[in-house]
Amino acid sequence: MAAVSERETTVWQGKVQSRALVAGDGPPLVFFHGAMGLTWDPFLDALAESFTVYAPEHPGTTPGQPDAIKPIDNLWDLVLSYYEVFDELGLESPAVVGHSFGGMVAAEVAATNPSRVSRLALIDPVGLWRDDAPVKNWMATAPDKLGPLLFADPTGPAAQMMATPPPDPETGIQMALRTTWSLACTGKFVWPIPDKGLKKRLHRITAPTLILWGEQDGLIPPVYASEFENAIPDARVELIAGAGHLPQME
Repeated sequence: MAAVSERETTVWQGKVQSRALVAGDGPPLVFFHGAMGLTWDPFLDALAESFTVYAPEHPGTTPGQPDAIKPIDNLWDLVLSYYEVFDELGLESPAVVGHSFGGMVAAEVAATNPSRVSRLALIDPVGLWRDDAPVKNWMATAPDKLGPLLFADPTGPAAQMMATPPPDPETGIQMALRTTWSLACTGKFVWPIPDKGLKKRLHRITAPTLILWGEQDGLIPPVYASEFENAIPDARVELIAGAGHLPQME
């Protein structure tokens, strides 16, 4: 496992404190995590073999800073605050990777100010909507029903790793509370439908873009891969067989 350090950031006129986990050596790469919170996992370890990975936590999801979400009123505020995070971390134009909710954030950051993103990878991103292929409401789904939505194999090792509680019950309770609050913090920007006009802005992206999608994603149907591909200039799609909404884990 890569040696992971923490960088504290204070942005938005000093009102939003959060942290970024940092590891690796190489060109800078920013990873935006999904709605359930940030966990440093083997996927980020693998990225850290070739890049200096910066993984910022979305406002409010950093332990000890639950109120950091309050000054961020809307998605526009969130996107602008991340440019300030880039500045605090000394990142001019990093590569950016985003998964799920983090994929939407990554796309918005790349579309709003294209010069700040050198390369872009979106992993099963949310952010678009089709009435014939609705995105599942993960916030209203019971935890025991999430497995088939997230994983191609709900009984496989990746799913089991995520579902296995820690041996210490108190740790398990704290993890559950943190996940619930992370879902609330990120849900602020996608409720009630995760379509805030991103499709109108995707054409502004100039970074070379790779769109990765698990072929068996039960949360965000893979038909959205072509929607992103058609909207982003020169983007390309790779569908990942045997993977669901978390292909980087499976």
